[in-house]
Amino acid sequence: MGAIKLPKIFVSKYPHKFAKGGKAHYLRGQRILPKPITGRESLPDLIDRTFLAYNAARLHEACHLFADRMLAHPTTTIGLSLSGAMTPAGLGSAALVPLVKAGFVDWIVSTGANLYHDMHHAMNLPLWKGTPFTRDVQLRKYGVVRIYDILLDYNDVLMRTDDTLRKILVQPEFQKEMGTAELHYLIGKYCAEFERQSGLKDASLLAAAYRAGVPCFTSSPGDSTIGMNVAGVELRGNKLRVNPSIDVNESTAIVLDAKRRGYKTGAIMIGGGSPKNFLLQTEPQIQEVLRIKEVGHDFFIQFTDARPDTGGLSGATPAEAVTWGKVDPNQLPDAVVCYGDSSVYLPMATHYALARRKPRKLKRLFDRHDELLAMVLREYRKHNPEATPIS
Repeated sequence: MGAIKLPKIFVSKYPHKFAKGGKAHYLRGQRILPKPITGRESLPDLIDRTFLAYNAARLHEACHLFADRMLAHPTTTIGLSLSGAMTPAGLGSAALVPLVKAGFVDWIVSTGANLYHDMHHAMNLPLWKGTPFTRDVQLRKYGVVRIYDILLDYNDVLMRTDDTLRKILVQPEFQKEMGTAELHYLIGKYCAEFERQSGLKDASLLAAAYRAGVPCFTSSPGDSTIGMNVAGVELRGNKLRVNPSIDVNESTAIVLDAKRRGYKTGAIMIGGGSPKNFLLQTEPQIQEVLRIKEVGHDFFIQFTDARPDTGGLSGATPAEAVTWGKVDPNQLPDAVVCYGDSSVYLPMATHYALARRKPRKLKRLFDRHDELLAMVLREYRKHNPEATPIS
């Protein structure tokens, strides 16, 4: 075969002269020419070097935004919303507990189901890796519950957890009206004790949040087995009353307090649904109801497999959220939607953040919940003078 000589114009002299002028605005990103993977790379280095295009690039952007922007400010107040069956899949102990302990998550909004199933782990009641390709009628016959490919015993895990939960809910400290943050804080205290008695460490998200003073809200208190058992013991005359308005005001106070202190606020959303909107609506609550001038959250990261054009991406894209006042329009570059499987992306993002950043001082926001609620009341009265008390 004869030698082939390239025209001189194609001889590479990097950086290339042709990437100048108006086109240079576009041809300025990271060059896509990663070195071959050796198997010796750390996960953060692998993400930085090879996750350069398509949805891998969105994961890289999300990891970079979380570790290098949000956590670069020690004072940034970070809220996390949690949808989908993450704690049954082990993501509570594997990913969320480390984030809470490191001070990388300051407050949480979760489905009640995630917090209920978290209790199994605290009580050392096992969930098993299985398969979705099974005979569900037969599982029901044998008393096995399935969450996709996760299997658990109906009597020895599910019903035992329910029985223990009911015994907790009738204790003296629960005999009053409260929000879900206080409810879960008190349950978390028992989960921490279950861990101690079982000789477990860092098995439960509720226990970790209790120890770290991280408020855990749920936007739909009745929509889980915790809510079902709250309703059940109420039929027996239990005095516990869950007031969602306390949650709205307390979560809003967390964001308003951060803004008043000159801090930035960030939202990390695992999935969508009601928890995502509840986390983001804190800004419209400040602007629409409290009537305080505000511009929105500073950082926005979402891991989701839903699409906006079918109505599935609940809670809005970052750009759409700007129209609601949920996200600061000047911060849209610091907003990333990573389309994909949260059970894959969350552990990777957690590893990246822990590898790149040292732990932050815990804010212990739950310890200030009375103070924060009092602040919201003062601000409401100050900015709504016509809103006289209703007798």
